[in-house]
Formats: sequence, C-alpha cells, structure tokens
Amino acid sequence: MIEYLINTPVASLIFIFTLVTSIYAFNDPSLYGKFMLHPYSVYRRSNVYTLITSGLIHGSWMHLIFNMFTFYFFAFNLEATVGSLRFGLIYFLGLILSDIPSVIKHKDDFHYHSLGASGAISAVLFSYILFYPLNTLMIFPLPIPIWSALFGVLYLLYSYYMSKNSRDNINHDAHLFGAITGIIITILVVPGIVPHFLSAITGRFGG
Repeated sequence: MIEYLINTPVASLIFIFTLVTSIYAFNDPSLYGKFMLHPYSVYRRSNVYTLITSGLIHGSWMHLIFNMFTFYFFAFNLEATVGSLRFGLIYFLGLILSDIPSVIKHKDDFHYHSLGASGAISAVLFSYILFYPLNTLMIFPLPIPIWSALFGVLYLLYSYYMSKNSRDNINHDAHLFGAITGIIITILVVPGIVPHFLSAITGRFGG
C-alpha cells in the first residue's frame, strides 16, 4: 500500500476516500441527503458542491464494488503514465463535467437525484484507452477478451442508446459524457496522444 501511495498518490487517496465515505454512508443514510447530486438545486446555484461529493458515495455494495474494481484496474496505471497532476485533472473534471448534462436535463425535476463515481471513472477509462488502445479487456458478459479501443466504441454506443431509452435508474448520461470528457481532457493535456493512438492502431494492422 505504501508503494501505491508513493508512486500513485492521487489514485490511492481517491480510492481510499471513496471507499471510506461510501461505506460510512451505508451506515448513515443522512449523508446521502447532503452528498447526492440534486440537479434542481444545482441549477439554481444551491449545493453546487454536490457535483463533487456525489462521486464519493454509492447506492449499494454492488455499485461500489463495480466502480472500485474498474477504478483499480485502470486508474493506477493511468496515473503512472500521465503523472499525478494530469491524472487529477482527468478524474475531477470528469467527475464534474459528466454531471453537467444531468443538471441541465433534470433541472426542473425536484425528485431526481444522482450519485456515484461512474462519470469520473469513465473519464479515466477512456483516457487509458487513448494510451493503450490494443490492450485486451475481459468484460462481462463477453466470453472473449477484446481490445480496449473496441470496447470503447461499444461502450459509447451503448451509453448513448441507454441515455435516450433507459428506464433503469442508472445515469447513463454521466457514463457517456464522462467518457467524452476523458478523451477531450487527455487530448488537451497530453500533446501527441492522438498520433500515438492512431499509430498504435495502424501499426497493429500494418498500415
């Protein structure tokens, strides 16, 4: 654990803090009222801080475990690749900007709330994909490993479709716009990432 804190301090602190606050919220439901994103309030410039705090709590153990496993597999490698400052920018801008479309979409829905770090983790995942497009991932329920770039395309298509048609109470807008934010921020803060990504793809196929 000390090695993680030394080499990837931002990812380590986010990981620990998110676990602690989420588990604490499971045992103190009053924290949800303080931390959850409430677009109706945020649009009216109240409780704006929940754009960040909503990413520190989760709705269930399964929600928390899935997000933290995804974070663990990609965030530490990404911070080691881009450095702590740029990783922090990708994560926290992903967390905030992924929620802006939800704030606009649900600005008049007093009863709508949202929580979880999925938008920020999507930003991390798609930043990782730009660096390692041909690394293979095992994604449930697919029975075979697939390239991360291919997974990224499928993820974007699925998130877009579900954001338009979903009734499952999952904030697919945050997933979609978190992914887009991760791509844009990485392009802005890492010069040469687009040629690197294209070179990796074309090199694999002899282009």
